[in-house]
Amino acid sequence: MPIEYEGVLKEHAAVRERVGAFDLTHLGKVDVLGVGARDHLQRIVTSDLSKVEVGQAQYNLVLTDEGGIVDDLIVYRRGEEDWLVVPNAGNTPRVLAILEEGAGDQVEVRHRPDLVTLAVQGPAAIDLVRPLFPEVDGLGFMEEAASGEVLVARSGYTGEPGVELFVPQADGGGLWRELIGAGAAPVGLGARDTLRLEMGYPLHGNDISEDRTPLEAGLSWAVATEKGPFTGREAVVRQKEQGGPAVRLRGLRMLGRRIPRPHFPVSQGGRLVGETTSGSFSPTLRVGIAMAYLDRVVELGETVEVDVRGKAAEAEVVRPPFVDRSPKG
Repeated sequence: MPIEYEGVLKEHAAVRERVGAFDLTHLGKVDVLGVGARDHLQRIVTSDLSKVEVGQAQYNLVLTDEGGIVDDLIVYRRGEEDWLVVPNAGNTPRVLAILEEGAGDQVEVRHRPDLVTLAVQGPAAIDLVRPLFPEVDGLGFMEEAASGEVLVARSGYTGEPGVELFVPQADGGGLWRELIGAGAAPVGLGARDTLRLEMGYPLHGNDISEDRTPLEAGLSWAVATEKGPFTGREAVVRQKEQGGPAVRLRGLRMLGRRIPRPHFPVSQGGRLVGETTSGSFSPTLRVGIAMAYLDRVVELGETVEVDVRGKAAEAEVVRPPFVDRSPKG
């Protein structure tokens, strides 16, 4: 997947206004199968898989014993004891090793690099996909269905309607050409980053890492401490009982023309209060936006100063998403 095909701004607009296609084959794919597969996963991921029915998917985290975020990933339930785990590309070896550890004789953990992953995202995505995969009409967000050998999932990382398709390798190239031929614009990593940043979706390695906990990252909604034991549970509970995190991941909307980037210092009243983790120009809003870990004393709606290459630039502290893509009417 290249950084861009025809330019980040053009590709970003295609997804927000029409439809774009992403080759996400670099993402990891791991099957977890067999008697006890759900219970095995429950001890690893943070959300409660008992609430996931066959044909549904769930956002999850994998934590260290200290509560740091090893990865954020999606878990798809294809059958009674048939799960597909999709970690971030760079974290796949680590997540695979965690899934293999303690799996036992009846649970099979199988790496699936043979699967191609294609995403179709945008207001026209469902109409474009429907002739190829009619099953999409019966799916709500974070639901999936089999269409022959293809898994069709109503999930994505852009805030737009769309699907992610898990396809046998032999069929991936042909399907990609068919999607582009039907009108989907090919989209690269650059626009994928601006699209997800406009929604405030965290990127592992930037906004979340093993140095950050779910409470600090604003991801406590994805942690079901009441479900029972899982790796990192005690650390999360302890941080909550001790008054919560000292820093929180917030959104920054620039009030001038300067564009923030990662690792820019953030101050308030002459005092250092944090650092940006992601930052870019928002093609939709036409202003700079960023994510930043800020001291918890900094409240939403307040103004801070971002050090943009030695120049102080004002920004408003906001709660993402920066761009509202919720259904209207």
